[in-house]
Amino acid sequence: MSGGIEAAGELATGALLGRAVEPNAGEGHGGAHGLCLNCGTALIGSHCHNCGQAGHVHRSLHAIGHDLLHGVFHFDGKLWRTLPMLAWRPGDLTRRYIGGERARFVSPMAIFLFSVFAMFAVFSWVGISTPTDLDTNSMKPVAALDFARKDAQQKLERAQAKLAKATDEDDRAEYRSRIAEAQDDLKGIDEASKSLGDGKVHVTTTTAHTGWHALDHGIEKWQKNPALMLYKLQSASYKFSWLLIPLSLPFLWLLFFWKRQYKLYDHTIFIIYSIAFMSLFYIVVAVAAAIGMSGGWLAVAALAIPFVHITRQLQQAYAIGWVSATLRATLLTVFISWILTIFVLILVALGMFG
Repeated sequence: MSGGIEAAGELATGALLGRAVEPNAGEGHGGAHGLCLNCGTALIGSHCHNCGQAGHVHRSLHAIGHDLLHGVFHFDGKLWRTLPMLAWRPGDLTRRYIGGERARFVSPMAIFLFSVFAMFAVFSWVGISTPTDLDTNSMKPVAALDFARKDAQQKLERAQAKLAKATDEDDRAEYRSRIAEAQDDLKGIDEASKSLGDGKVHVTTTTAHTGWHALDHGIEKWQKNPALMLYKLQSASYKFSWLLIPLSLPFLWLLFFWKRQYKLYDHTIFIIYSIAFMSLFYIVVAVAAAIGMSGGWLAVAALAIPFVHITRQLQQAYAIGWVSATLRATLLTVFISWILTIFVLILVALGMFG
């Protein structure tokens, strides 16, 4: 229940953030009369031509709910014009936005924020999250045996306690069977312990001594509580998802650096729309997996569709042939693996030194 509430909160936050950066150009809803309530200029349209505020303002709780739903589902109708093009004609969408068609579509940054927050909200809802029961010691063979010993000992003690209280002969037979099973487990663990050394299990904690205090402290934090650090890594991954944009820009520029008609701005719009599509696409994959669709087909789709989408976007946005687009998409796929590696390393560093 709490996960669903958290997911809904993240989705609403993403919608409101997206709406906050979405320009209001082309969103008039009829004329207004009188003076602007913000600056006092006489109104000659739906918005003040001096400060840009809407001529008609709402002052009701109903309006607050309407604005929230409007932010989530509509972006004033732009979302439903943008999503089909983002899915099937991503390069045309990129080129048309760069060319000046701004009022017709959701701006790249707005849909980027919405899609990223929506993706993590859905991931939280379907249960895709970092594990909470990790322990560094459990990753070591001797420690794993120690934990197995404790678990078997607890099972033995519970069975013995229940046997002492049982009156029915069938129940007593069941508890005797559990006791024998736990004793067999303990015997096997003891034999495994002897194969590792002297038969005693020692759990130790390694302390890093690199000479760099900040690095040593970061390594120590990962050793002491890896589950907490992984949770911080997951939280930071969407808070700093915007880093994917500047990280990707040099690699995309490298594919077209000799084509002077394409500026860094053009590449940036391409990247933002592409990341937004990938976020929305993996929302669909996560939901499909949650409702029980075949894992094999989903795995194929998760690998093939992004590549096809990038190829189409390259071909349409940069007006190149399919062969050239496919070759560039292949290179870009390799670059993406590097970009994601760099991104994760930055997040790990932020967690260690933050």
